[in-house]
Amino acid sequence: MKKITSWKIKKQLNFIYLMAIVLPIITLGTILIATTSNLLLNYHKDVVESDNMRVKTILFEVTSQIYNISEDIVFDDALQDMLTKEYQSENDFKEAVREFKSFNNYLENYTEIEDIQIYTNMEKATNYQQFFLVDDVTAQTDWYQKASKQFSVFWYPMATKDSYGNEFHPLSLVRKIPLFRGNGEAVLVITISDNYLQSRISNTDYTTLVSTESGDVFFGTNRVYYGDKQPVKIDYSNPHYSYTGAVSVGKTKCMASINALSLYQTDTRLYVSTLSYDTYKDINRILWTNFLLVAIAAILPMIIVKVFLRYFSNRVMALREEMHKASMEEYDIAEALPGEDEISQAMTDLHVMVQNIKQKDSEMYEARINEQTLKNEQQVMEFKMLSSQINPHFLYNTLETIRMKALTEGNPEVATAIKLLGKSLRYVLENTGTSSTTLKKELTHIEIYLIIQKMRFSERVNYEFIIEENLCLEDYEILPLLLQPIVENAINHGLEEVEKYGLVTIRVATKDDEFLLIDIEDNGTGMDEDTLDALTKKLNTPNVFYKSSIGLHNISQRIRLYYGEKYGMTIKSRVGKGTLVSLVLPLKNISEDNK
Repeated sequence: MKKITSWKIKKQLNFIYLMAIVLPIITLGTILIATTSNLLLNYHKDVVESDNMRVKTILFEVTSQIYNISEDIVFDDALQDMLTKEYQSENDFKEAVREFKSFNNYLENYTEIEDIQIYTNMEKATNYQQFFLVDDVTAQTDWYQKASKQFSVFWYPMATKDSYGNEFHPLSLVRKIPLFRGNGEAVLVITISDNYLQSRISNTDYTTLVSTESGDVFFGTNRVYYGDKQPVKIDYSNPHYSYTGAVSVGKTKCMASINALSLYQTDTRLYVSTLSYDTYKDINRILWTNFLLVAIAAILPMIIVKVFLRYFSNRVMALREEMHKASMEEYDIAEALPGEDEISQAMTDLHVMVQNIKQKDSEMYEARINEQTLKNEQQVMEFKMLSSQINPHFLYNTLETIRMKALTEGNPEVATAIKLLGKSLRYVLENTGTSSTTLKKELTHIEIYLIIQKMRFSERVNYEFIIEENLCLEDYEILPLLLQPIVENAINHGLEEVEKYGLVTIRVATKDDEFLLIDIEDNGTGMDEDTLDALTKKLNTPNVFYKSSIGLHNISQRIRLYYGEKYGMTIKSRVGKGTLVSLVLPLKNISEDNK
């Protein structure tokens, strides 16, 4: 379940639809189709078996009736007298035949009988009406030879042709007639009417084929099989053969019922085949109809659900995108989604919430501006207080007077020192209350300050400037009076215990055409880790007045207030190795600002 909930909503709904609807429909549909197929097969088996039993009943009834008739004929005294009487001529024989009326009565009263024939070898007999003289051809036939050797009754399909030349193989009862008062031989043949069987059997859509154990078809509702072998496989050696199921007739699959039929008072067996060529076609048509209904029941709702899911998913995705915009502080979102459901209501609530956020952001922004304005004013006041401490006007005028007297008295070194001090004071005067100066002017002021310190401390203080090549100092701005407190701190504290070869190094470079990097490094005593951590903490604490490190604290606060939080000052130091103060400032080009 946890894995499913990690999917997108569209995929979850598709999965639920497949598991809750499609899978049950397919399962029930498969069971329905399988059950229907089984029921249809059993039904057609029962129907075919029933029809096969009907045909067997008819055949048994007809053959039994004909057998009983044959019994009457064989033991008819009139027939016995006629077949054992000695005739003087063929005309006498014919006259006796004309007087014998029994066969006509049977033919008129029993429609199932096609013909009754007597084959005899008695003298003076000739082919007349139902009586035939056994000639050499007849004597060589299988049925006659079999009949002449036995008195038991059997059935045999006799080959014959009608007046149109169509060949038939009607089933005939064959039995030898025992002649009690003569030495001749006679065989009775009673032929079943094919038309009679057709009228009794051919009243269904099934194909019925009947053969003897030889396999030759003597009757069929489809006469094309007459005289041919049965088209289905039959075990003729099995007297009780029975099979119901699928068979193949050529390339057609059929439902068949095949059964053996032992005829009354004979050793002859008939094999009755009932074939349904349309069974599997009908079953397949019904199954395909069921399959299409199941497919429609599964696919049609799927299409409807797919369309709805696409519409639903698009609206959910639209809501998600607008919420994502809001989470990324992009408040320009759509006002509403089409519809009046919960998603549309959620979109409306989101829009109201975003408007409230925008209003609160506007109020917060105004508060920040007011706060920043207040901080800037406070910084200007602090800067003016700092400047006022080191920049009295009267000092400059006094120093100029002293310098002129020193020159008058012939002391140029003192005059030079006073001149440098005056330039330094003038720079301070000119930049009091201003917010920028050129990088060149700031570095010139630092150089004057270092020259004065060099004059004071001689070999104890040395300095060097390392400027990035091709960097035009006059083209870039910097806050005024930003570097002197750092340099002063390096001399007063860093080189305090250095007797000679003290060195202050000032490096100026740029980075990525965005940052101005200024490093002020001394090779003095440095600081231990605790002292450095305490100093760093002071520098990063805003709006707090410290009695010590006030100059560095002011510089750090000025940079952050003026340029922003991503600019500032860092300090690195090691005991005995010196201290490095690094400034990161924006690289502000004067010419670009004026464009």
